[in-house]
Formats: sequence, structure tokens, C-alpha cells
Amino acid sequence: MKTSWKWVAVLLVLGAVSCGDDADDERIGAECTSSGQCENEELTCLAQFKGGYCGASGCMANADCPQGSICVTQAGANYCFRACDDKAECNRHRTVENESNCSSNITRVEAGTQKACVPPSGT
Repeated sequence: MKTSWKWVAVLLVLGAVSCGDDADDERIGAECTSSGQCENEELTCLAQFKGGYCGASGCMANADCPQGSICVTQAGANYCFRACDDKAECNRHRTVENESNCSSNITRVEAGTQKACVPPSGT
């Protein structure tokens, strides 16, 4: 009986590892042409960025953003951008011509050290 519980625990851990992170599952930071491509009702396609960007606008704090994203100010507006550690995280759902950058050179609404996936400017 004890052995079967160990296998259940192992399978649960393996399942959790293979699923990816929440930001990736919800396509936060993904390229888009319509909000339906963002796969999360909290996200919209921010068409003001080149290639579109699945994020949210109007946040006032990180708590206003979906899990896996942070509130940043860019060009006088606040957006929920995907949090990241490296550039590869930012571009799983983006084409080469519309790559985002994982940047620490951002204006965070709240104090912190997290980097964010910043989309390219322009449409």
C-alpha cells in the first residue's frame, strides 16, 4: 500500500513539471491579432505594440495583473507584462520579427527587481 502512494506522488510531480509555467499556459506576452488568441479572459491583445501583445492595461499594482506578470509603466500608461528571467521565456509564442526583450530597464509600478518581457514598439 505504501509503495502505491509513492508512485502517485511521483506521477503528480512529473505531471506538474511537464506542464510549464502559468504565464506560458495562458500565453501572457504572446503575439496576437485579437484578444481571443490570448487564452485568458484577463488578457487582451494590446495592438499598440508591434505584433500585438497578450497583456492587460490600466493596472495600478502587481495584484491587478494575472499570475506570471507584473505591472509596468511604458509611454505614460500602465500594462501587465510577462515577468521573465531570460529572453527565451518572452518569445515562446512570438515570431522572430516581433521578439520581445526580457528587460530590467523598466519602470515598475511597485518596487522590485523582476524583469519583464517588453514588446517591440510600433504596429
